[in-house]
Amino acid sequence: MPPEVLVRIDVPIEVLKSFYLLPSLMYHLESLMLASQLRKEIDFNTCSFQIPSSLILEALTTMKCSESFSMERLELLGDSVLKYAVSCHLFLRYPEKHEGQLSEWRSCLTSNSALHRFGTDRKLQGYIRDSAFEPRRWVAPGQHCIHPVPCGCDVDTFQVPLDKRFQTDEPTVKVGKCCDRGHRWMCSKTIADCVEALIGVYYVRGGHTAALHVMQWLGIDVGLDPQLVHKAITRASIRSFVPKADDVKALELKLGYEFSTKGLLQEAITHPSQQELEVGICYCYQRLEFLGDSVLGLLITRHLYRSYPDIDPGRLSDLRSDAVSNENFAQCCVRRNLQPHLQHCSGFLQSQVTEFMSSMIETENSSKLRIKAPKALGDMVESIAGAMLIDTELDIEEVWRTFEPLLSPIVTPDNLELPSIRKLNELCDCLGYFIKEKSTKEGEMHHVELGLQLEDFLLIGKGSERSRKRAKGEAARCLLEELEKKDILYSKCTSKRRKHDFGDVGISSSLDIGVKICNQLTDEDSPNNGKQKITESDCPAESTEDSFPVNNLSNKTCSISSIPTVIESIDLKKGGPRTSLFRICKILQWPMPKFRCIETKSRTPIEFGEGSSKRSGFNSFVSKIILQIPNSCIIECTGDPRADKKSSFDSAAIALLYELEHKRSIVIGKP
Repeated sequence: MPPEVLVRIDVPIEVLKSFYLLPSLMYHLESLMLASQLRKEIDFNTCSFQIPSSLILEALTTMKCSESFSMERLELLGDSVLKYAVSCHLFLRYPEKHEGQLSEWRSCLTSNSALHRFGTDRKLQGYIRDSAFEPRRWVAPGQHCIHPVPCGCDVDTFQVPLDKRFQTDEPTVKVGKCCDRGHRWMCSKTIADCVEALIGVYYVRGGHTAALHVMQWLGIDVGLDPQLVHKAITRASIRSFVPKADDVKALELKLGYEFSTKGLLQEAITHPSQQELEVGICYCYQRLEFLGDSVLGLLITRHLYRSYPDIDPGRLSDLRSDAVSNENFAQCCVRRNLQPHLQHCSGFLQSQVTEFMSSMIETENSSKLRIKAPKALGDMVESIAGAMLIDTELDIEEVWRTFEPLLSPIVTPDNLELPSIRKLNELCDCLGYFIKEKSTKEGEMHHVELGLQLEDFLLIGKGSERSRKRAKGEAARCLLEELEKKDILYSKCTSKRRKHDFGDVGISSSLDIGVKICNQLTDEDSPNNGKQKITESDCPAESTEDSFPVNNLSNKTCSISSIPTVIESIDLKKGGPRTSLFRICKILQWPMPKFRCIETKSRTPIEFGEGSSKRSGFNSFVSKIILQIPNSCIIECTGDPRADKKSSFDSAAIALLYELEHKRSIVIGKP
């Protein structure tokens, strides 16, 4: 263009660069407007709830969006609120139904399938955000995208009918990716989680009344009638008073609360076995335990949600699971010396309680596993909470004022102790190791042996307990102690794990960690005047499409003396070679191999593959794979150049598989 027709505009370069943010800004404004629209639908003809659109948007956003917020924390809180509301409704509405029936009905009302139905009835799927923003596919209204994604569902409307034609269990479906018509696949659990997150939003900003309002809007009928509470109190007040007055007074002093209706406390401390001893007793603590379980779950979840606003949702869930466990409530019962007040006539239960109390004293300053707590102790704590809730006419704040000191110290992120088997699994996931389990049973004792093969030695952990689960936990604890002696610590691994990107997701927990180290090189260091980026990661496994041949092998001298392992033919679809390699490493207990990927950027197009798999692009990826075989050697192989990183991983994995077959370590089946 001739210079004389140009007009100079004095706009700073920083301002021009800010225009690149316009698509993202418009996308987030649109998201806020959708959240505001949903709020208006929920609050129709109601202005008493001041719910910010930003909080509604948080309840509509999944972790896949890669935002600084997501629905997970609110979903955890909403789950507790929903469980509490449904439990109160069922307990008061059906006073003659036993705990088993109430639990079954509660499970039906709060199941993911039921919540999915409530959510789709209100068309929540149209509001949920479950994929990251793609700037290159953003277009202004009325424009066409230059990166089209054709629609393949043969639906002309913007909304897809909710019938079986558009439901699938196929794992290869890409969730969250929209076609040009706006259609997308969405997990049913995502919609159920959104329902719970919305309940959590309204509870945070408007309390129980607001939460009940959004439940009614969703179609969850759990209204609480005060008259039903009074009837429950009346029924308890006419019961005969069996325990001695002094004994009840002593229990109330320990609780720090005096019951207006003593019959509620009497029911809360009556074990089912007591009905066999005394004629005329037609009640026990099971119904109140059903109610107390939900109220303590809500109170503790709310406490953790408020106390740790910045904590990771997964960590918050771990804290909640530990704090509301029956084991924790049983320990609380013993610490506050409540167990003498349990009314029962079971000699076996009494021996369990005595053994558990002795175990708590012996292991107070030890890492040895306690024996399993008698369930009746934890149930008693929950039933007392349920009795207190009815006695206070559903005043959960009064219940919390009493139970907060009783439950103290409540678990914190600093003193959270995960189960040994969980810690061992996470540690092995992080390091790329596999655990081999062998269990036997002799009489009433279970014996579990866990083997962990490191690069140059084998560790064995053994455990013997009455239950297989606890024996496995004891074996895991022994293995963790052996790893600590070799300076392989769970705390170090998890701290490093949080600092790295989780880029490649595997088919198993052992492949979920992708540790990446990137290093940019200068133009002079790379061929074709391009740029290179070097990436190192553990072996990821994925299964999608495309197939590629392989060559360029290079390995260190190695001899493997073992019986060859026979595997099926290699699936050449994308992710298939890595899956085959993963299975071999798991069977033989080899550490997961490491990948080193070199990305080269070119100014001219590069062609990859042949025939129907032929592709072209400006980026080339070449991966080297390194496998250390315990007590033997290290094998290195290099794959062919590929158009994307994961395909280059597959190419290197194929090279390694054929090299292992050449060394007679494995036998690959024919297609």
